[in-house]
Amino acid sequence: MLKSCLTPACCLLLSSAILIAAEPNAKEDAQAKAVQHFQATSARAEAGDVDALYELAKLYSKGLGVARDEAHAVELFGKVAEKNDARGQSMLGVMYTNGRGVEIDYAVALGWFRKAAAQKSAHAQYNLGYMYSAGKGVERDPVIAAQWYRRAALQNDTGSQRILAGMYASGRGIPQDLPQAYAWNVLASERGDAAAQKQLVALQAELSPEQIAAGKQQAAELAKAIAGE
Repeated sequence: MLKSCLTPACCLLLSSAILIAAEPNAKEDAQAKAVQHFQATSARAEAGDVDALYELAKLYSKGLGVARDEAHAVELFGKVAEKNDARGQSMLGVMYTNGRGVEIDYAVALGWFRKAAAQKSAHAQYNLGYMYSAGKGVERDPVIAAQWYRRAALQNDTGSQRILAGMYASGRGIPQDLPQAYAWNVLASERGDAAAQKQLVALQAELSPEQIAAGKQQAAELAKAIAGE
């Protein structure tokens, strides 16, 4: 029977070499899958699949499976938007807001956000809240911002729930209401929002047991309303 001549140290070095050699292969495999996904998505988009066209725009905007081309992404999002698809409309708003693949134009961005928001797009409602909160293309107005954030929050948009909680806690744009702030933080925390979890911990240190109980009750009621119960 053959006896191994490798010492423990040699075995360790050999194992490390195997791991190092395997890493590039794993990366190449992931890249190959990304290219395959892009090619399949492109074929479905060319066949008239709107969902695929939207996905293709995202792939170009992120450079997944294809060279990053934000200008082409804008063109594709535009084609989706022309079909009155709220996803494409809202993403066009994002591209114009941030100057990705196109010159910054807040007026155009607002127009697309409004069209998508009219179709109850939580993504667009959140972004309108941001535009009014930051004063981009419109006069800064925390009251209107809170209204848009609330609309998105009631559609279970986690970011809007967290921001709305902060607005209730500070009384910015809406009357201060700490139990409401607690309630919205509970909902966002349950969906894994780390910032909302921190806000919730901070609130718990400030609120009375009665306020916390009221916040929990309001969170339960809001959850039912969101679920359509």
